Amino acid sequence: MPDAIAASEGYVLSQRKRKLIEQGFGWAKTVGGIRQVMVRGLKRVDHLFVLTMTAYNLTRMRSLGQIRPQAL
Repeated sequence: MPDAIAASEGYVLSQRKRKLIEQGFGWAKTVGGIRQVMVRGLKRVDHLFVLTMTAYNLTRMRSLGQIRPQAL
């Protein structure tokens, strides 16, 4: 049964999407400084996380724009 699941189209797609998600968290830990936060409190950590992921998205948008320029 596991071989049938691994061979399905949905499983392959989920693995691709999982890689994209994991890349974001990996970037946040290495570059964004989320591995060990320097703030205290859930609200401040939440703000730091949102700010870090926003920076990751901006970085990603810059590189995606270079790969696929937008048509006018």
